[in-house]
Amino acid sequence: MPISSTPLSTRGSSATAVTPRVALGVATTIFFMWGFLTSLNDVLIPHLKAVFELNYTRAMLVQFTFFGAYFLMSLPAGWLVARLGYKNGIVAGLVIAGVGALGFWPAAALRMYEAFLASLFVLATGITVLQVAANPYVALLGPEQTSSSRLTLAQALNSLGTTLAPLFGGLLILGTTVKSGDQIDALPAAEQIAYRAAEAQSVQGPYVGLAIALVLLAIFVYLFRLPSLTEDTEQADTSHHTLLDALREPHVLFGVLAIFFYVGAEVSIGSFLVNYLSMPDIGGITEQQATHYVSAYWGGAMIGRFAGSWLLVRFSPRRLLALFAAANIVLLGVTLMSAGQTAVYCIVATGLFNSIMFPTIFALGIERLGPLTSKASSLLIMAIVGGAVLPLLQGALADHIGVHYSFVLPVLCYAYIIFYGLVGSRPRVGNIRGD
Repeated sequence: MPISSTPLSTRGSSATAVTPRVALGVATTIFFMWGFLTSLNDVLIPHLKAVFELNYTRAMLVQFTFFGAYFLMSLPAGWLVARLGYKNGIVAGLVIAGVGALGFWPAAALRMYEAFLASLFVLATGITVLQVAANPYVALLGPEQTSSSRLTLAQALNSLGTTLAPLFGGLLILGTTVKSGDQIDALPAAEQIAYRAAEAQSVQGPYVGLAIALVLLAIFVYLFRLPSLTEDTEQADTSHHTLLDALREPHVLFGVLAIFFYVGAEVSIGSFLVNYLSMPDIGGITEQQATHYVSAYWGGAMIGRFAGSWLLVRFSPRRLLALFAAANIVLLGVTLMSAGQTAVYCIVATGLFNSIMFPTIFALGIERLGPLTSKASSLLIMAIVGGAVLPLLQGALADHIGVHYSFVLPVLCYAYIIFYGLVGSRPRVGNIRGD
């Protein structure tokens, strides 16, 4: 994974800019933080499902709201990053996410599901800005032929965040048993007040702590002299290209669909793991115990990304992408046809093969685009809305055919990714660098 050790002062940066290697190190802290925040939803869902006595479809509104923000806010985020630049765009994203995390304090105090959803939307808006700024930034911090490897390494730190978050959330958010509405009504008035206060604090404390961490990280990044890489932003686009110009490139269009289906599959599996593994015929464990398996699911992605950053330098990213998608189809097929520990281990193992998918699809989707890069980046981040749509669809399936058989939906998603890796990711012949 070659990264130059020469300061990028000739790439739109000041003479005192840090080296690409140091810049990559700073950027990975951003990837860790948004991975942590995203994975915490997998713990928040069963908690809110129990607190508000929701069915699976309504519970999945958490993911619908969170990832729906990617669709609604990606274009505004792209506009913001184009004007602020990658570094200041990252700072803005961290601050916005911090405001959203702070919103969990009044939401928990009010005990309103809609208030939680509103706070999640603001939080996800900040992460959308981070995604639009940080993904192309890391991809551009070195040679184009190793961009998949570089982005996969950064995403490995993202997976470290998604691995730790379920353990953190399981301990602080799912550490106590949530009572039903009837059980609460049966308590004396004083005990009801004490119970609701404790229930609110189990969410308030973690998210307020995260809000403080996000603001401190924003200050750190702002004070750091990161290279700006302005030649690959709209600031260098003298032709004033549009989003449609980017979509006219087939590998961008197919990449948008690949991100949609990949994120949808990954989030759907993670969102249902706690409830799925606590089923008597599958894992037969408590929801808090199931969070350890959720951590293992995301931990597999982390291990796969560290290994993938090495593999992607030596093997074709397109073929590896198709191979990993095929492996997940096999694992989910076994899950659908089995029960008990076999189903548990197979569903958790899909995390390992999810590992290289997002960074590889993203890097292939912005390949050889020049000033069109930020346009394509906004479109690819917008496609993360798959994490809103597909879990909601799987929730509807789970309500009708059961959680177990609802995993047929991710199988179809991985089938498309095989197509993208082998066929859809190849750029058109000719110059497509915005000329």
